[in-house]
Amino acid sequence: MLQNAWIIPALPLAATVLIIFGTHRNRAVSSGISIAAIVSGFIYAVAILFNVLHDHGPHEFYFKWLDFGSWHLQIGLLIDPLTAVMLLVVTIVSSCVQIYSLGYMHGDPRFSRYFAYISLFSFSMLGLVLSNNFAMIFIFWELVGLTSYLLIGFWFEKKSASDAGKKAFITTRAGDLGFIVGILITLYACGTLNFGEVFTKIETGVFAGGLLTAAGIFLFCGAVGKSAQFPLHVWLPDAMEGPTPVSALIHAATMVAAGVYLVARILTIYIASESAGMVVAVIGITTSFMAASIGLVQNDIKRVLAYSTVSQLGYMIMALGLGAYTAGTFHLMTHAFFKALLFLAAGSVIHAVHTNDMQEMGGLGKKMKITALTMFIASFSIAGIFPLSGFWSKDEIVASTSGHPIFMVLTLMVAFMTAFYMFRLCFLTFTGGPRDQHKFDHAHESPKTMTVPLMVLAFLAIFAGWVGIPWLSHGFSSFVYHGEPHHAAFHFDIAGISLFVGLSGIGLAYLMYYKGTISPDKVAARFRPLYTLLYNKYYFDEIYDAIFVQPLYAICDFWFWFDQHIIDGLVNGAATLTLWWSIAKNWFDVYIIDGAVNGAGYTIRGTGSILRFAQTGRLQNYALIIFAGVILIWFLR
Repeated sequence: MLQNAWIIPALPLAATVLIIFGTHRNRAVSSGISIAAIVSGFIYAVAILFNVLHDHGPHEFYFKWLDFGSWHLQIGLLIDPLTAVMLLVVTIVSSCVQIYSLGYMHGDPRFSRYFAYISLFSFSMLGLVLSNNFAMIFIFWELVGLTSYLLIGFWFEKKSASDAGKKAFITTRAGDLGFIVGILITLYACGTLNFGEVFTKIETGVFAGGLLTAAGIFLFCGAVGKSAQFPLHVWLPDAMEGPTPVSALIHAATMVAAGVYLVARILTIYIASESAGMVVAVIGITTSFMAASIGLVQNDIKRVLAYSTVSQLGYMIMALGLGAYTAGTFHLMTHAFFKALLFLAAGSVIHAVHTNDMQEMGGLGKKMKITALTMFIASFSIAGIFPLSGFWSKDEIVASTSGHPIFMVLTLMVAFMTAFYMFRLCFLTFTGGPRDQHKFDHAHESPKTMTVPLMVLAFLAIFAGWVGIPWLSHGFSSFVYHGEPHHAAFHFDIAGISLFVGLSGIGLAYLMYYKGTISPDKVAARFRPLYTLLYNKYYFDEIYDAIFVQPLYAICDFWFWFDQHIIDGLVNGAATLTLWWSIAKNWFDVYIIDGAVNGAGYTIRGTGSILRFAQTGRLQNYALIIFAGVILIWFLR
């Protein structure tokens, strides 16, 4: 069974091919094929999970050996507990998203194309998860980037959507450049790109020192791009221009999860190189704090969730940088469920009121009970409230910072801000009176194709994290994170502090946006410079525009001018001179050379035309000429 795990990514790939070349004209068949493929993959992933339960692995299955002198590559599959869990997470979330899309994308003219793209997206992520070497993971890594570009810019007729797709593609390429450098350093040092062989060389000291640190930092650049970490985080909020189900998939289980998965997969490098690990941790907590603070003041419901994703990814990256494999990967799993739920619930709201602006919402809980309930469940989970999934994984995140006071303080501050902005979102959207009566009057609960996936994900947002309850599931938890070198045990005091912080954030949001005891407008006015800074997202887009975009535009404009006036000027000038020269030569040839030749001919012809009258063949003419000649001679003598 395990050796046939390639079937899981092959199914959505086959669905993509069938839709593009066969069923694209039939919407029902196209969506049915796509959903059947990913659900079948989910069933196979469950079977693999139970298979791996009995034997943790790792299991490697090779399909091809490539040798290049001293370098070699074994292409195949790597299946271990991390792979099994990620296969399950990706297929569950993808299945829910695709079923939800039946309702959300209903009526879209490119309905079949959407399902072809989303199947290709799922194939790319599943292939990435199963890869056993850096070369394969890089190929699927780039496919994830390509398909995300297609999906983010799916509504390409909107300039904002097409720009967002290009921004995501170009920004992540910057990180991928570093990823390539890291792969080349690893190949140079180890002579192989297979994970197992590279890790063996690290453990035996063959791959160590500054070279290992450099490799770790450059490899992390790829994760910085894909998982939207500082300073390459700017693409993710703009990715909201894609369809909301796409946002859910990108933010929960595929593209952004790829970077965290990469760091978890190569964690041996960051444990062996403390310097590289600390770089990872610092970038992670910086990203987390920065994004959470921006999320406090955003009014676009999807942008709040986007910055929430950036912040939560920073949490995971920080934990992995500190060596906490369990905390980082456990939170990756629980986050996939409650973040997918948050985005799909937000999509349900947008589908009902046709706006993203929370300031135009309010009171929707009365009309959208299922959407509201599931959104509150997901918000409680991400806030780390007992006993939901997020509580158990967030506790491990906080516990991983033990011994690092600065990290712990910042982590708890992020937890407070997370709880605050999530319940600010819930209260503004679902409670109080309607702030736009027209939109409220036309609001309605979404169809079952959209609400059923919400309920499934709500169940997982509550219970999926229970695998981490130490006194209930030690066996399963130890299976998932078997051999994890730095596992933080459950601490009641840390859990209590984390829970108190989360409840405090919810309480403040309650006072400001439900009860109205504290005026948000007065708080914003009192801290106007800070509010303006956060509302404008620390001006990162403006700074990048000034430092990178505009100078590049200026350079491009210069080279365009240079091409138009210098290069093309020389080429066109040479062509013009050549044309003039050819015209002059043509004139000289026509009027001088041909004139002389033709003139001689015309002269001879004219002379002949005159002289021919002397040769008429008539005797009387000749006699007349002789007589005239005699007369002329007579007079001239």
